[in-house]
Amino acid sequence: MPAGPYDDLVAHLVRSTPLNAGEAARVVAEVVGYFGEELPDFVRRRHTELKRRGLTNEEIFAALGDELATRRVVPPALSARQLRRIVYG
Repeated sequence: MPAGPYDDLVAHLVRSTPLNAGEAARVVAEVVGYFGEELPDFVRRRHTELKRRGLTNEEIFAALGDELATRRVVPPALSARQLRRIVYG
């Protein structure tokens, strides 16, 4: 397995879970990728997911505001209008 920036995390997961090294590396890569998603991509993806669940735009934009506040790197607060512009252009 090639050395990487998250080897210590992969090793920790192997020690503390039933995951093997390959599975742990894939989990770490997924998490890093998830938190590396650009703001507009995240907003559009989550809007689509929440819309499929039957939420209204008002509910979606409120939920997005809450979710964005919990991101690894918290962006500046966005209004419903700003979120709408990201989604619809």
